[in-house]
Amino acid sequence: MLDTLKTLCELPGVSGREEAVRDFLLSKLDGVARCRVDGLGNLIVEKQGRCRAKKKVMVSAHMDEVGFVVTHVEENGLLRFSTVGGIDPRVLFGRRVLIGEQKVPGVVAGAPVHLLDSEERVKAPDLDKLFFDIGADTREEAQRLVAIPDFAVWDTAFSPFGDGCVKAKALDDRAGCAVLLALLKEDLPYDLTAVFTVQEEVGLRGAGTAAYGVAPDAAIVVEATTAADIAGVEPKDQVCRLKQGVAVSFMDGHTIYDKQMYDLAFALAKAHNIPCQPKAAVTGGNDAGAIHKSRAGVPTAALSVPCRYLHAPAGVIAQSDLESTLSLLRALAMELAKG
Repeated sequence: MLDTLKTLCELPGVSGREEAVRDFLLSKLDGVARCRVDGLGNLIVEKQGRCRAKKKVMVSAHMDEVGFVVTHVEENGLLRFSTVGGIDPRVLFGRRVLIGEQKVPGVVAGAPVHLLDSEERVKAPDLDKLFFDIGADTREEAQRLVAIPDFAVWDTAFSPFGDGCVKAKALDDRAGCAVLLALLKEDLPYDLTAVFTVQEEVGLRGAGTAAYGVAPDAAIVVEATTAADIAGVEPKDQVCRLKQGVAVSFMDGHTIYDKQMYDLAFALAKAHNIPCQPKAAVTGGNDAGAIHKSRAGVPTAALSVPCRYLHAPAGVIAQSDLESTLSLLRALAMELAKG
């Protein structure tokens, strides 16, 4: 699964530009399951199991990542940009990016610290004071390399990190995509519908259309979620922790999760000896926010890979948590499907 995750993370896939991710997934699902792409770009996969499912279960993960879009080219060759999805301005200055289909390398630039006043030095830079520097000296030179509206992603290599961890960009939610792909390649006891959604980072847009089209009886969202188990954070605020297993949500900023599914997830984790922990914060959100309100309502659960530094140039996850997420997803999806 790590080799697949590496490829997925290194692909560009800002919200609304998920084509490279979707094409890779389609190549891996050829001959494995029946696939179609809906009008918004969601990849919907029907996997036939050994038995017909009594309940239609939909599992989902989103293909898109946070990133940037070029909005203007200055006379001096610097590029103005907007963010796509939620990015903390504190992580921007000096970071490397790749711009457009040609993956033009750039650096997030702004005024140097010795030219800032005392107030500016202690706060995050305003986005309208930052630029992409691609080494061009003029507008004409820059326009030979990039155009409006080219999208950009972090320039971060996937690599091993510490003891049993990896670091990469776009772990939110290529980790979920890797888990879904691994499950779809298995010989499953019951039918399963998997959805790889678009535009989660800009308002859960793909999940809403996908759930309406699939009309599931139950849904499981597979995500990456904030792990704040780092120095300076009180235990009560750490949300979840690396190497403690898959995180199961009970409530977030968009969803109060189905209690029966939440309890079932922990019961199955105990029965199958799967490391598992609650996502111990009512914050954030994911595609469940759109899915659980689809049609007449869909009972929904969220299983997440704990990830440090979400929406930053490099996130960190533990391989063991990735595996426990797959294990609990398999157990929960098949238990629901058998009715």
